[in-house]
Amino acid sequence: MRIALDPVACDGFGYCVEILPEVLSFDEWGFPVVFEGEVPDKLLGAARQAVRFCPRRALALQPAKGR
Repeated sequence: MRIALDPVACDGFGYCVEILPEVLSFDEWGFPVVFEGEVPDKLLGAARQAVRFCPRRALALQPAKGR
């Protein structure tokens, strides 16, 4: 699985980065940036939580490319 971010919907609340700092970080304007690649299996629970707690529904979990 991978995290997909809709930058238009995102308002930069930052909950996702607090929940999943291993996969997300902040850019210079305080908006989340998603690291390329798959979410490790051990972090899938946190990834689901980050998606669930996004107030703007700007995050989604998607199957990894090529699968």
